[in-house]
Amino acid sequence: MRTSIATVCLSGTLEEKLHACAEAGFDGVEIFEQDLLVSPLSPEEVRALADRLGLTLDLYQPFRDFDGVAEDVLVENLRRAEAKFQVMNRLGIDTILVCSNVATATIDDDEVMASQLRRLGDLAARYGVRIAYEALAWGRFVNTYGRAWRIVQLADHPHVGTCLDSFHILSRGDDPSGIEDIDPEKIFFVQLADAPVLSMDILSWSRHYRVFPGQGGFDLAAFLVHLVRSGYTGPVSLEIFNDVFRQSNVQRTAVDALRSLQWLQNRSGHRIANALAAGAAPLPEPHMELTQLPVVEPPSGIDFVELRTDEPDAVAEVLSQLGFAFRGQHRRKAVQLWTQGAARVVINGQRARATEPSISALAFQVADARTGYERALELKARPVARHNTADEEELHAVRAPDGTEVFFAAAGTEPAWTREFGPGAIPPSGASSTGPSPTGTAAQAAPGTEGTASGVVPGELIESVDHVNLAQPWQAFDEAVLFYESVLRLTTRPGTEVPSPAGLIRSQVVRTGDGAVRLALNLVPHALDADGTARSYPEHVGFATRDIVAVAGRAKAAGMDFLPVPANYYEDLAARFRIPEEELGLLRRLGLLYDEDDDGAFLHFYTETIGQVFFEVVERRGGYDGYGAPNAPVRLAAQFERSRRGGERT
Repeated sequence: MRTSIATVCLSGTLEEKLHACAEAGFDGVEIFEQDLLVSPLSPEEVRALADRLGLTLDLYQPFRDFDGVAEDVLVENLRRAEAKFQVMNRLGIDTILVCSNVATATIDDDEVMASQLRRLGDLAARYGVRIAYEALAWGRFVNTYGRAWRIVQLADHPHVGTCLDSFHILSRGDDPSGIEDIDPEKIFFVQLADAPVLSMDILSWSRHYRVFPGQGGFDLAAFLVHLVRSGYTGPVSLEIFNDVFRQSNVQRTAVDALRSLQWLQNRSGHRIANALAAGAAPLPEPHMELTQLPVVEPPSGIDFVELRTDEPDAVAEVLSQLGFAFRGQHRRKAVQLWTQGAARVVINGQRARATEPSISALAFQVADARTGYERALELKARPVARHNTADEEELHAVRAPDGTEVFFAAAGTEPAWTREFGPGAIPPSGASSTGPSPTGTAAQAAPGTEGTASGVVPGELIESVDHVNLAQPWQAFDEAVLFYESVLRLTTRPGTEVPSPAGLIRSQVVRTGDGAVRLALNLVPHALDADGTARSYPEHVGFATRDIVAVAGRAKAAGMDFLPVPANYYEDLAARFRIPEEELGLLRRLGLLYDEDDDGAFLHFYTETIGQVFFEVVERRGGYDGYGAPNAPVRLAAQFERSRRGGERT
């Protein structure tokens, strides 16, 4: 599939946009007229630059308000069009986008509009230009692709065809299957855009909220399948109007754009293959060939979470209080390993001067680590340079959009890389190299819980990493969702919005179908402290247990400072759910939060924040599959208050 992108999608100058598109790997670009008008480059210089960069110039756009007008207006429109054709000749572009009339149309007659397009086609033929007629979803008379195609058929001119735009088709709820009935030789151009499903006027929706394929709610995979089945073989271009993209780094946005097309091709290709295997009609010849990515299975679990800091003791203390065992120091690096059950936490002190504790890396267990890494590279992920000796496990990693390192690790109960951590290392102060002692302080029940179900059960109570919550910069949120979906084959769940004292937090979960891997990506509000500095938003790691009462009791006995929960919360809890008084009292004494739905219940607690990270312990009962979202405002308010008072641990 030939890939293209409209220059309007990107920030920067026209020259910067062309360089970014070429570096990302696009085949061509659409020149948006405004970009040319404000550029110091002449059309000839733009053409020469594109040639040097290996880019084709595929389309010039837009030409507005041409059809359905009185004769005197038409004459003026033809004069305007001829001037544009002359510029296109200088650029070396042979196709122009002509939008259905929005502002000046007065004649709602297909025959009249076809006749006017025919006259435009005659003029275009003199310059070797083709007219790609597109129905805008808000066009005054022509606002569906079906009607635009009928008018093109009536025009019956070799230089007049249609342009198909997924946003204009899908935003109106039109059925895209009719694309298969259009003569592929008359489809002159195709533009793709995804968008979140919103209830608002289509024009504002289009101008501000379009996103790259895979970042919205449209079924673009099905759209592309219909396009392949039509026999169209021309460029497939991205036309995205988005306020964030036009403020973001141009190189990153271009890479994100191409990644979206690669992921879309892969999904559509699988749909076609499955349909053919089920007996669907064969594809026409010729047809568009879709590039396929290396086949991988979704990850089976989180292998380890890495925290980076030059002061590991505070993190080590909390992990020890939660029952984690110190497995030793890496034999040649300033790196510690802490484990409990299948949960592994690495504390990395390398290149960490003056670095507060923060999540720096995640490793995912996959069936084929090498293939997973190669797939990530094909999706334009940036590789992470690592140095290891011959006797160390080779782990490959790429960088996520927010800079988090994403490792691909072989699935297994005891990863080979853990053997690089020696048992002879001296544990940090107060930590045990074997976990909490059944007879030591950490094994005593919390005050007020003796003789109840909260009595401490010795051994490993935490089983695995339940989820990881990552804060995303505002300009990288959609990019991050697409990254994890395409690279790791995680699936998205409906997003949520959570109020906090600093503003509204938008959260998007990406996960495996079985819940073995769950990532919550949070778009955090841009809030300032009193001194004008940007307020940071902590991330966290959630650990899974089957006995949260025992974990909380052990942690309290070990001196853990829990994030405080207001008494008002428990009064409301009693009103919302039928919780026995004895159990409610236990929740209150241990500082546990609670939620339930029709499928089960969810109990959890939070530690204090250490630098830029905190921990959560969760117990899922029955089929509860959420994250205790109703309790998030309680946590956010408590963290805000502690942070404002300077009460966070460092």
